Amino acid sequence: MLILRSLSVLCVLLAAVATLSASDPGMPAGSAAPPALPATPPAVTAPAPPAAIPPTDKTAGSTSAALSPAEVAAQAAIAAKATPRLRELVSRQDALLAALGKEGADQDNVKRDIQNLVFEYDAFLRTYPTFAAGYVTYGLLLGKVGMRRESAAILLKANQLDPDIPIVKNQLGNYLAEEGEPIEAAGYFVAAVRLAPEEPLYHYQLGTVLTEARDDFLKSGQWSRAQLDRTMQESFKRAAELAPKNFAFAYRYAQSFADLAEPNWDEALKVWGALEDECSPGLEKETIRLQAANILIKQKKYDHARLLLATVTAESLKEPKQTLVDQLPASSGK
Repeated sequence: MLILRSLSVLCVLLAAVATLSASDPGMPAGSAAPPALPATPPAVTAPAPPAAIPPTDKTAGSTSAALSPAEVAAQAAIAAKATPRLRELVSRQDALLAALGKEGADQDNVKRDIQNLVFEYDAFLRTYPTFAAGYVTYGLLLGKVGMRRESAAILLKANQLDPDIPIVKNQLGNYLAEEGEPIEAAGYFVAAVRLAPEEPLYHYQLGTVLTEARDDFLKSGQWSRAQLDRTMQESFKRAAELAPKNFAFAYRYAQSFADLAEPNWDEALKVWGALEDECSPGLEKETIRLQAANILIKQKKYDHARLLLATVTAESLKEPKQTLVDQLPASSGK
């Protein structure tokens, strides 16, 4: 295992990723919106990146090769020298990203400081060209300011230096998914899950790409519908289990029953009911009741559906409620 972890340099990465994870986890479609950013990314100029990221990275799921004692010692020396400077860069990076788009902040100064930080990262990586942690934090910065392709290229370099960093797998998976390469993206998400099985986001990412690109996976011939459905739902379920306070993850798991070729509607009702029990009265609870009513209508349990719909009174839910009401027969029946 590379000295990156043995020297706890990943602590630096975690600090840098804190802002990313809290506000913009890099999820595929369906994720929460990131903090407000300027309509146009700052006009920063990155150094020329490595070769463009290929559609498929053969190291997506690999693990680090064993290092000789001499190589371990050499990398330890590099990490010892590089880490203090990287901490300084990360601290400035967090502060600048927090100020970007913030009301009252001088955005021209912020953009200029980000540009200067890009130059300093360039110099840092010329000095420490084999220090993977530097490429990770730099790649995250470029992604935050809208330079997606440059970010992916820098993160690919980090992945080549150390193929065992889960946040890198996740971000490369996001890039490929957004570029219309869902099968390759899934390989990175699977790798992220294997490296960090207790991180709910990575399970969520995998479930999302399997759902949104279902046809691509089926056409590849590598997946059957049953395999796809099982892996997709297990991914959403695991994300919800690992983050029990995350309503979005729990809601998406409950929704996943409707994505199955052969849904177990009775089980789906149990999951929706458990989620409703966790909600305070209001919009969230009524939204869940609409979901349950929809299932009851599919099961032709019209009386129960009618009673449930009568409890939905939020004005914002008036239209979807009426859509379900229109599906009820003129005279109820079981």
